[in-house]
Amino acid sequence: FPTVNMSGPEQMAIDVMLLEKFLVNSEISMALRFYTWEGVWLSIGKNQKYLPESMKKAIINKGVQIVRRPSGGNAVLHCGGLTYSLVWLSPPRRRREAYYQASQWLIRGFSELGFTLRFGNQLPNPLEGNCFSTSTAADLIDDEGNKRVGSAQLWRKGHLLQHGEILLDPPSELWMEIFKTKAPKPAPHYIPRKGLDENLLNSSRSYWPEIDWQHEKLTKKELDSIAITAEKYSFKI
Repeated sequence: FPTVNMSGPEQMAIDVMLLEKFLVNSEISMALRFYTWEGVWLSIGKNQKYLPESMKKAIINKGVQIVRRPSGGNAVLHCGGLTYSLVWLSPPRRRREAYYQASQWLIRGFSELGFTLRFGNQLPNPLEGNCFSTSTAADLIDDEGNKRVGSAQLWRKGHLLQHGEILLDPPSELWMEIFKTKAPKPAPHYIPRKGLDENLLNSSRSYWPEIDWQHEKLTKKELDSIAITAEKYSFKI
């Protein structure tokens, strides 16, 4: 799918729609797309119960919009990064192994750009509101320990949706205002901001050569469906 720029609820609706397509069409074994966000968005995990008052105040003051993800995890600020979404028909049943296998194309893609990533080893912290404050086995960090990719999963009848944020140029001032902590370092200058999606798409093709990858666009029927279901992912303070 081509990289698209849409609102938070629309992007979440597309991700879930792709996963649900796998429930009725077993001929599709995998789908991958990249996207950016129309405006500045904060996505929160499906089980995230509340936002700190300081975070709410910053969000309101800065006009940041909020969307609830269908997957778990903590809050992610989507601004200056690239988001990916991978849907897999028959992933490994063990979650840890699924994260491992579903992230190898990212590790390979960045390695080909001269940037080494590895999995984090911290335990999840449900009390921490900021996704990028901890690096679990679901996340990818660089050699300096900076979390570069934060991912989350949604499972339906053994099929997997894994989506995540690739942190490139986090907005330092806004990050501090929302999370009350210093923003992570920007990605190295040699990581392309334009065309990174194509680099990583090529990496996925080489990692899964058995997949008959084809470019597809959303149909009008699918876009109409997204417009209807997107509202369920909206979040109001």
